[in-house]
Amino acid sequence: MPRIVRCGLIQASCTTPASASLEKIREEAIEKHLGFIEEAARQGVQILCMQEIFTGPYFCAEQSVRWYGMVERIPDGPTVRLMQETARRHGMAIVAPIYEEEMTGVYYNTAAVIDADGSYLGKYRKHHIPHCAPGFWEKFYFKPGNLGYTVFNTQFARIGVYICYDRHFPEGARALGLNGAEIVFNPSATVAGLSEYLWKLEQPAHAVANGYFVGAINRVGREEPWGIGEFYGQSYFCTPRGRIIAEGSRDRDELIVADLNLDEIEEVRQVWQFFRDRRPETYTDLVKE
Repeated sequence: MPRIVRCGLIQASCTTPASASLEKIREEAIEKHLGFIEEAARQGVQILCMQEIFTGPYFCAEQSVRWYGMVERIPDGPTVRLMQETARRHGMAIVAPIYEEEMTGVYYNTAAVIDADGSYLGKYRKHHIPHCAPGFWEKFYFKPGNLGYTVFNTQFARIGVYICYDRHFPEGARALGLNGAEIVFNPSATVAGLSEYLWKLEQPAHAVANGYFVGAINRVGREEPWGIGEFYGQSYFCTPRGRIIAEGSRDRDELIVADLNLDEIEEVRQVWQFFRDRRPETYTDLVKE
């Protein structure tokens, strides 16, 4: 019998005014996503991932200490606890990307990974932090990740997480493959005119180079008052052969669902022996400053 896992991605707009209270912003974002989680459960989704910092807007478009108020503890904060309850109720593994507080003043761009029984499996912290115009001032908010490229053993598959800007760096994508990832999720917030030409190049390339599935998520809409551009959606799943098998729209809140045949990983790796033929002893220059 083929080993098939049904996976889902949620791409959504943030329409709550940025001037609203942080509590209202968080509540409305979570409420929207809970609706999609219910729909995912009706469709039999087993592993679900949401977009980068799903509890609010992409506030890195400005540098303001106000947004430090969006941080939560992981796993002891309210959003992760709610996602644990939700995962348990639906028997669904959930990847929940939020703004994490380790201690006062030390914050990370993080994804909590929760198994289908509601157990907390761990977290991934975004390693590569951009700080550039227009409107990607992430070093103001996030410390670079320090937990490595962990693979999480859910009840359905071994999954890894790579967050947004990470996808421009092949080294971590390779590490996730070597660590045993079968599916890598990349929750993102990226706008048209900047990275769109790379959106369907880099991540299928990671899938091919490492022989795993990729679920790429991008939010949709324009977020005022910043006007940094249009978040262009087009969330998708691609196979270890780099083929996109399910794709979202450019401008609509939606759930993207695909059945991933994990047996395809073995089929591909027995043809393309990239892991066998690696020469790590020749790559030392790659880790020099």
